[in-house]
Amino acid sequence: MKINTLALIATSLIAGTASAQQCDINFNHGVVINPSHVRILKESQTYVQINNDQQLFIRGREIALNKEQRQLLTQYSQGIRKQIPEIVAIAIEGVDIDLKAVNKVIAGLTGENSASHQKIQERFDEMQYRLRERFNHSDTNYYIASQDFADFDEIFAGAFEQEIESIVTESIGTILMAVGEAMTTNEASSSEQRVETFDQRIKGMEKDLQLDIEPRAQEVKLKAAQFCKSLKKLDQLESKLQQSITALSEFDLIQTK
Repeated sequence: MKINTLALIATSLIAGTASAQQCDINFNHGVVINPSHVRILKESQTYVQINNDQQLFIRGREIALNKEQRQLLTQYSQGIRKQIPEIVAIAIEGVDIDLKAVNKVIAGLTGENSASHQKIQERFDEMQYRLRERFNHSDTNYYIASQDFADFDEIFAGAFEQEIESIVTESIGTILMAVGEAMTTNEASSSEQRVETFDQRIKGMEKDLQLDIEPRAQEVKLKAAQFCKSLKKLDQLESKLQQSITALSEFDLIQTK
């Protein structure tokens, strides 16, 4: 029996779902959005606030705008409103793909809804909840901290990928016991036949997962690439705002390397 395969079949798939998508862009500040305003934070304090996509406050002071400046501000605010939920959705989908791959492997090895599968599923559910909590995400409210988008692996999983691998590693003993029980059920087969059947089962599982997971993983990569392009356009709009509104000359949310 290929013991290493049991431990690594899922985690190797994880590495393929969110391979590094380079995006040489930084968010220099945290961003909070809700239906009525966009807030940009500097050291946990509101630095810039945009109300209803039209009204600008800097350090709590309202800035008078002409028609052209207000139009630029509206485009910028709406761009932020579009892009922040997008990166949250990409991050969540990336981890969901990983969890689905691991889940299918474990269910295939131990039996769906087995005690060991249910126990691992509970830990995965908790992880998904914490991922959403990381972005303070509800239907209409989002938060994202200042961060570097140079490596989407970290955004997709980061510590969560390590935790997935840890859960699988910790569960290998339980999984192997369940597999052993399943292999010894058919007493009519020889030990060699049972091992060969199990290896064929593993290979079939790998093939099924690749067919199921890879299209979704590729779709996430394309979304990440589009997100990066959109951020670059938003950075250009931000530069126009800085040039037009003197009070924003030192403001720089989006930094393109």
